[in-house]
Amino acid sequence: MKFWTFLVASTLLTPAAQAQSGTQCPQLLDFSMRKLDSREEVRLCEEYKGKVLLVVNTASRCAFTPQYDALEKLYAEKKDDGLVILGFPSNDFGNQEPGGEDSIKKFCRLTYGVNFPMFAKVSVKGEQAHPFYKALIAAADSRPKWNFHKYLIGRDGQLIDSYWSMTKPDSPRLLKAIDKALQ
Repeated sequence: MKFWTFLVASTLLTPAAQAQSGTQCPQLLDFSMRKLDSREEVRLCEEYKGKVLLVVNTASRCAFTPQYDALEKLYAEKKDDGLVILGFPSNDFGNQEPGGEDSIKKFCRLTYGVNFPMFAKVSVKGEQAHPFYKALIAAADSRPKWNFHKYLIGRDGQLIDSYWSMTKPDSPRLLKAIDKALQ
């Protein structure tokens, strides 16, 4: 009987009560995104609740593309501690991600062994930017100027910082911020 009372009560929580109980979705993560080359939708705040997120706009034909190696290594080393890397292919810069989602997925898996979550190809700049990226840009007051721009989000769903494309995934500055967020 207690279970049913809890179940009914939890479905009737007001937004204020949800916020107090920690079940409300952080605004920055209040988006559903489609997985790469899939019909499956992921609600970011539910799927990655309590995780530290590194959000990266990616491209397959870019001078920064080798960062996939370091991103995958970082993910493998820190995923058990709560880090998740989210990749978002984009063709916004220099036509460096012209392929379809199937070819992007194959490239990432076969060339770099990418296992971290990758999502549908999106626009990350200007008026065409996906609403998730518009929220990231507004929170950081920093927009991607090229591929492999990074946004670090804490366990609470709040932006910690953003990093230009030239900041490598294994840079001491970024690693220090990630380690602090994982504590």
